[in-house]
Amino acid sequence: MRQLDHHAAAVRDFNRFYTTRIGALGDSYVDSGFSLTEVRVLYELAHRDDPTASEIAETLALDPGYLSRTLTSFRKRGLVTARPDPNDRRHARLRLTAAGRRAFAPLDERARDTVAGLLQPLGGAERARVVEAMSTIRRTLDRDAAAESFTLREHRPGDMGWIVHRHGALYAEEYGYDERFEALVAEIVARFIKKLDRKRERCWIAERDGQIVGTIFVVAKSKTTAKLRLLLVEPSARGLGLGARLVDEVVRFARGAGYKRIELWTQSELTAARRLYEAAGFKRVGAEKHRMFGKATTAEFWRLELRSTP
Repeated sequence: MRQLDHHAAAVRDFNRFYTTRIGALGDSYVDSGFSLTEVRVLYELAHRDDPTASEIAETLALDPGYLSRTLTSFRKRGLVTARPDPNDRRHARLRLTAAGRRAFAPLDERARDTVAGLLQPLGGAERARVVEAMSTIRRTLDRDAAAESFTLREHRPGDMGWIVHRHGALYAEEYGYDERFEALVAEIVARFIKKLDRKRERCWIAERDGQIVGTIFVVAKSKTTAKLRLLLVEPSARGLGLGARLVDEVVRFARGAGYKRIELWTQSELTAARRLYEAAGFKRVGAEKHRMFGKATTAEFWRLELRSTP
């Protein structure tokens, strides 16, 4: 709780800094005669095709009553018109009038100039870091947008070294595994590259903004059995559905390649991964205690029968 309070104070401090720098404080946004909220509503009206009040309220997380009063004020000032929605007469479609667009144009230009003024003194690399930091904040807090931001591709030169490194580093940090786990991963990826059958085996690399954030493999155990291997999701990308998407890719590919089942080997302490496997229809078929990677743990064997999977 103490750490959470510290982080909350840091966020509030940044908010005070940033809102002051962009002129968002005071009764009028950058001396425009409009409040910051009113400017946000005007922005939505200017950049959306005839939205309804409920759509704007949802986008801006505004109280419907407050938004209704704002829109009433805009209509009285001749800035907005409303017409019945032909598909739902309970709602009205909103649109800026010519006067509304004339009122919004200088606000939009001033906002762009304000932000450009913040970035102009910075070098290209510094600007890129600022923009990336803002993107990271949005992806982290806006889970729906973050979930749509992943792209999957096949492996290419350099990826296998990254996979070995991140498995070694993350499993040491999160589970206390020693370097023997990293050695095992190196053996798996080396065997994959040397004996790769592209029709029946594949590695997926998940990226977000050009950075690798996850991986998974499917390899042949026999003509009828595939193995799911080396599922990894970076901490920054967890909780967004990426793990489930990677597992689904393996299942889809294995079914298309003609396998009858998929097997995997995992450890009982990898609870997040085990939940993904169970959700995808895998069943635990065995377990054994052992001592590997410098600690005692329980290995688990899971299987998905593709013939019985709809």
